[in-house]
Amino acid sequence: MNRARTELREQIARLSLQLKQLGEEGGEEDGEEESLLWCADCSRAQKGPRPPLEVVAKRCDALSWDDYFMSVAFLSSMRSKDPSTQVGACIVSPDKRIVGIGYNGFPRGCSDDELPWAREALSELDTKYPYVCHAEMNAILNKNSADVKGCAIYVGLFPCNECAKMIIQSGIAEVVYLSDKYKNSNSMRASRKMLTMSRVLLRQHIPIRNSVTVDFSAMSPTPSTV
Repeated sequence: MNRARTELREQIARLSLQLKQLGEEGGEEDGEEESLLWCADCSRAQKGPRPPLEVVAKRCDALSWDDYFMSVAFLSSMRSKDPSTQVGACIVSPDKRIVGIGYNGFPRGCSDDELPWAREALSELDTKYPYVCHAEMNAILNKNSADVKGCAIYVGLFPCNECAKMIIQSGIAEVVYLSDKYKNSNSMRASRKMLTMSRVLLRQHIPIRNSVTVDFSAMSPTPSTV
């Protein structure tokens, strides 16, 4: 085996020398740099132009961090059974790790078919409001870390006063919201007052993209042509 390797090295050296001499005698054509190329199939040396190095640049249309985390919140909202309002929340640590997600819905063990989804009724007990857990609450309770202190929460709607209490008590440092369409309601006024007093940073997200598409077919295997 060692003898065969030695002979192969000697053959390569002789071929390299011969090709170098040919290049010196004939000169380079069209200014192309000649190099010793090896055929992977037959293991024979060939003379040819050195292949150009391809410069591959990074993608420039990747999602921004804010768009990414808000998209995760919106994707979570698609799990909600609420026929009128679907809201999702995504909690993110200071080092950009998702540590909790949630969406609005009824508590565990409470049937989505037996409890009411109505927004208005003769009795408040026949509406969804006494029973539903908001996205922020579920995201905090579903956390996969020891705590969420110092984290940011991304949510589609500005948090209500009850969710604001949980956000403050859990130590979340920033609320990133998309819509504040109920800002004039007493619930939202109380929420903003408490969050401001607790020095929780409030920031409305201005998306770079108006929509983000999830295309499962992009990863589908290409049909075999055989």
